[in-house]
Amino acid sequence: MAITVRVGSGAQQTKIVLELDVRKSIAGDLMIFDHGDIDIVLSPINNKITAFPKEVMNDLVYGAQNRLFTHLQKKGLLIPESIQAGSFYGSFEGTLQTAADENVSAPKLALINISNFIDEERPYFEAVEAIVAMDDDALIHPDKEHSTELGEVPQAAEKGSMRSSYIRDPYSMNYMYTL
Repeated sequence: MAITVRVGSGAQQTKIVLELDVRKSIAGDLMIFDHGDIDIVLSPINNKITAFPKEVMNDLVYGAQNRLFTHLQKKGLLIPESIQAGSFYGSFEGTLQTAADENVSAPKLALINISNFIDEERPYFEAVEAIVAMDDDALIHPDKEHSTELGEVPQAAEKGSMRSSYIRDPYSMNYMYTL
């Protein structure tokens, strides 16, 4: 979905079009679902950015959250000491800095920089999704080398690693430990 952000005022006003999967909540928060590992909520009313994990919480989620907040901190949008764990399990949050100039909107700049961050990260999480899809495809539809048709395996008296001559029970080696 394309979002148009107007930056500046008067004759210097420019329009920036962002391609993001964004929804607006009832409270006016912008929920961004484009990233592969995290969902990002930009709250202009509370002046906060919160990053939630998607379905599964793992090390990739923490890394993505860390990169997001480091990116926004280096751009001068977040107060560094405000970055902390959120009240929801696995979430991170940070407070936006207030702009010294009244014509500058911190939430608009944050939205633009979040879009830039997602564009930088997109090749990474698309590659991870492609690798997972390839693994799934290899298991579901194996090639001729890694599969056999039904009835193709010849019969033999002994097969596999479990030999019938070996004793496999809890008491088979008891005699070795008696005095």
